[in-house]
Amino acid sequence: MRHAIGIVGVVNLVLFTAIAGVCVRQWVRDRSRTSMWAALAFLSLAAVAGSGYVLPDEPETTAQEAALRIAIALLVLFPYLLYRFASAFEPTRRQLARFVDPLTTALVVATIALPDIPAEGDPWPWWFVVYAVAFLVHWSVLLQLVAIRLWRAGRAEATVARRRMRMLALASTALAVTLLLSVGAGDDHSWFALAVGLLATLSAVGFLLGFAPPAVLRLLWRRPEQSRMQLAIGELMGATTEQNVAARVLPPMAEMVGARGIVLEGLDGTVVAEHRAGEDDPNGDVRRLEFPFGTIVVRTSAFAPFFGDEERKLLYALGSLTSLALDRSRLFAQERQAREALERADELKSQFVALAAHELRSPVGAIYGISETIAERSDLAPEQVEELQRALTSQIRRLRELVEQLLDLSRLDAEAVTINPQRVRVRERLERIVHAVAPLDASRIGIEADAALEAEVDVDALERIVSNLLVNACRYGEPPVVVRAVQDNGVLHVTVEDSGPGVPDEFVSKLFDRFARDASSASTVTGTGLGLAIARSYARAHHGEVSYRPAAPRGAAFELTLPVPLPA
Repeated sequence: MRHAIGIVGVVNLVLFTAIAGVCVRQWVRDRSRTSMWAALAFLSLAAVAGSGYVLPDEPETTAQEAALRIAIALLVLFPYLLYRFASAFEPTRRQLARFVDPLTTALVVATIALPDIPAEGDPWPWWFVVYAVAFLVHWSVLLQLVAIRLWRAGRAEATVARRRMRMLALASTALAVTLLLSVGAGDDHSWFALAVGLLATLSAVGFLLGFAPPAVLRLLWRRPEQSRMQLAIGELMGATTEQNVAARVLPPMAEMVGARGIVLEGLDGTVVAEHRAGEDDPNGDVRRLEFPFGTIVVRTSAFAPFFGDEERKLLYALGSLTSLALDRSRLFAQERQAREALERADELKSQFVALAAHELRSPVGAIYGISETIAERSDLAPEQVEELQRALTSQIRRLRELVEQLLDLSRLDAEAVTINPQRVRVRERLERIVHAVAPLDASRIGIEADAALEAEVDVDALERIVSNLLVNACRYGEPPVVVRAVQDNGVLHVTVEDSGPGVPDEFVSKLFDRFARDASSASTVTGTGLGLAIARSYARAHHGEVSYRPAAPRGAAFELTLPVPLPA
């Protein structure tokens, strides 16, 4: 039995020394506070385990007595140092810190200041009983605090990190139980003592697996996330947009590292997509992973960098595949846009041809008929010929107007209209438009605009819009017609208002449709039904708008709003 207990003791010394080595290597690699506390904790425990093979059972010299007290002090410090390791990830409550720190200090001081340390088999004085009880409470409470904190925090972590944290929690509990049982072990060479030693071995194995799990064990623990990642990689091949790529890759990325949130940013810093977007954890960790397509921002708990560092490295592999999928989706998008542009151009061409054939038929037919009549009827009186010539001129003007409007529409539909704003005096420009549209009726059209008003607008677009609104007001409205222009908060407002009957309520929704004409005026007023559609299209090409409202007390008011261009 003594031989078996001796072997278990050596195994425990080797395991705790190995744990200390792992923690020291981790600290040398990252120089973090968490690694430092873990390294100090297990260096102290390994020193205590090793002292049992160096120091005699009953110290005979002052140096041996001092070494024994130092070993006991290190044993007191171990649960405190492990507690500081667990609390380094997140701040602890002040009340708890006020209890833990003084108790640990008092126990260390008491260890050094004890009058005597009873030998094995000697009776314990009352003061040593008090010390031993405080020692056991200190160990049990701190190790249970470590176990509870790590177990609870692991619930929200990825599988590997969660298993590692729970291994440490179970190991801490097992070590606390080991200490409590060792007090009642009695004979050092009993079966009970062997069981206590094996429990310490299990605790050491748990700590070792928690701090440095083998690659095979990591792979087994990671199987759920690995399967999800493989599924995501397969789904990436079917993603055709950036949003599809993000929707298929961000969830497995978050699961792999237990992320609280993960954001995909473009090269310009704009957010392409995000998963589990919520409030930032002030104690959490934020990592930015740079890729050719942009940046993946990962928000995790404070535990993830220590327990899930290798899992984060897998994000780079998945991120590289994401880069290929995004490139593929962009090629798809470019091909789709090119195809849609071709289809739209073909549709516009067909619409234009159909509109031109339909609308040009009437004036062309009239011109042909009048021309034939004049050419073949030599018996017509001069007055009849003059009347036919006036009709012919009217139809030619109508044909010219229709052709110009159709050309305007074709350019607007093809987005071939270039807007070049320049600074102009608005009133002078409106006066020119009025005289060009209605040279004989210019005196009946009022202009209300400040002579000093200036704005940056495209002159051609302004002329096309206002002239169409004026033609519409003169044809369908009644005098007086007023053109008003003001500038408010960087927006130019030009209103053309007439005093006619206004627009019927049932026709308002169709007012800006192409070739739309109110049935009540279609038979008495000539027109194509394209003017308002052209005016609105030019306004929108200028990032503006044309809107309608009833005028007071009667009439129609069409308002053009054009924003002032932003400085480059």
